[in-house]
Amino acid sequence: MAKLYFRYGAMNSGKSTGLLQAAYNYEERGQRVLLAKPQVDTKGEDQILSRLGVTRTVDFLIPHGASVLELFHRYATGDDPDALLEHVDAKPVACVLVDEAQFLETDQVDDLLRIAVLHNVPVMAYGIRTDFRTQAFPGSARLMELAHSLEELKTICRCGRKAVFNTRKVGERFVFEGDQVAIDGVEVTYESLCGQCYLTESGGRLG
Repeated sequence: MAKLYFRYGAMNSGKSTGLLQAAYNYEERGQRVLLAKPQVDTKGEDQILSRLGVTRTVDFLIPHGASVLELFHRYATGDDPDALLEHVDAKPVACVLVDEAQFLETDQVDDLLRIAVLHNVPVMAYGIRTDFRTQAFPGSARLMELAHSLEELKTICRCGRKAVFNTRKVGERFVFEGDQVAIDGVEVTYESLCGQCYLTESGGRLG
């Protein structure tokens, strides 16, 4: 039986790079993969962006409220009305790779498990565990509950300790209130911190 994997880590821990490396490894052996990410992640639009500069277009985006199982069937079989016929790959899918999995809805994570268990296709989901307020994203929480395998990808804080929390910055100022989802870009950026540095910046506040 195939498994559902959740590989998580703070920002800058190499999640997207690891996903793209996994895709390369499968394809180097002549196997077919499907890459996806939630549509709410507007950074890069339909591309997976690695901070090392490597990019790749996903096979499909996952809209709010969409069935991931139905999307999997459409793109695995080439039954996609928007796809060009010459680009349809008839090979069986060897693995599904999902970037920014924290933005998935709980039902969509349930579908990832169904793909792995009922269709015997491994699913590797990559994402962050908690938001800038140290609260779990719904998608990440469900992955922690369902995944057969959990793997933490590590990065370091500015002080040299292991970074575990993601902090939000507007300009150069740390903020600890606001919507859970704010895609990093020009105005909003993120920094990964250890517990001590996080508590120092937040004045001891958690959540």
